[in-house]
Amino acid sequence: MSILLSPLCRRRHALAGIALASVFLVGPAWAATQVVGFDEAMRLAVERAPELDARRSQTEAARQEAVRAAALPDPKLRAGIDNLPVTGADAFSINADEMTMKRIGLMQEFPARAKRQARQALADRTVEEARALTVAEQLAVRQSAAQAWVSLWAAGRELGALTGLREQSALAVRISKAELRGGVGTAVDALATQSAALELEGRIDATEAAVDAARGSLARWLGAAPEGLSTAGAPPDFNTLPSDESTLLASVDRIGPLLAWQAREAVAEAQVSLASAEKRPDWSIGAAYGRREGGRSDMLLLEFSIGLPLFAANRQDRGVAARRAELEAVAFSHEAARRAQVEAIRRALAQWKGLKRQIELKEQQQLPLARDRAQVAIASYEGGGELQPWLLARRDELELHILHARDLGELGSAWAALAFLLPAQEAQR
Repeated sequence: MSILLSPLCRRRHALAGIALASVFLVGPAWAATQVVGFDEAMRLAVERAPELDARRSQTEAARQEAVRAAALPDPKLRAGIDNLPVTGADAFSINADEMTMKRIGLMQEFPARAKRQARQALADRTVEEARALTVAEQLAVRQSAAQAWVSLWAAGRELGALTGLREQSALAVRISKAELRGGVGTAVDALATQSAALELEGRIDATEAAVDAARGSLARWLGAAPEGLSTAGAPPDFNTLPSDESTLLASVDRIGPLLAWQAREAVAEAQVSLASAEKRPDWSIGAAYGRREGGRSDMLLLEFSIGLPLFAANRQDRGVAARRAELEAVAFSHEAARRAQVEAIRRALAQWKGLKRQIELKEQQQLPLARDRAQVAIASYEGGGELQPWLLARRDELELHILHARDLGELGSAWAALAFLLPAQEAQR
């Protein structure tokens, strides 16, 4: 015996099905075989980044160069034949002329002390620059890895909301078709629900592509395969920065992008000092022993030489002027970079604050209002009203959840752009 249900009963059964489907709305929407938390991602990124390995190698190269910067040049071994006849009957004979002798000796050059000190200072400043670049690179790696993690986390939240909507959308299609067959629905409602379901599938496909792209970005910094990669645990508190606005602006010269500029200026100053030291003369000393044939006396040669920088105005002074101009260029470029960074910090702070206000508005007003609207529409539907108002209210609520997830992702990205500007020891002060 078949049981016939009234339109009101069918609606109540449909309502129960929709309520059951909504339970799964916030459940996990995509499986993962690799999960990584935020702190773990930061640690792995720093450990595995080839950029940091390259910086460490460059620092070691600069350190090795600094060890030998002030060393004396290697001594020179000198050998030859002096006063060898080249014409006449005794040409090329080493025994014919008493002045002919075979000579061997050593010579050592001694660069001016000021030059050696300037070279050592330049090498030391180069090491400091390499170290500053390493710290700046580490901050950049942490910032990029954090933004990649946040992007994947936010994309996962959005995909979870959309796939939860898929079940509700399919149920709405079944309800509209059932009501059409029962004579209580319209073809317009049935076609509208099918169109909405197709639109949803398109959005899910686009979001899945965004998830895959975010996985690839995070996998780059983790040195792992992107397949099945997902985030784990709660994200950091995006509403609080490790360093407040006043600290960031007061410490702008110590933030990552500007860390190397002070070292670059120090290198340029050391190059000016080295150019000035070129005016100091180098000197050398040499000794040689000369052996003569035919029982003649052997000879000893002692030699001392010193450089004569007599034309400094057109030589050494030109080099000093060139290095000073380069120092000025570095200083001007440093100031330009500083102004640009201050602007970037203020822009990032404005974006971060604006996103916080938008999220607060959604969480405190818009989301509760959308939820209340959906509940009122459910009550009206349960009392025999139209289905479409409830579908629209529920769709708008879910759309708002999706926008909320995207705003959280943007907030996290803005937070990361500000959180990893200062080295950890600076940010914790």
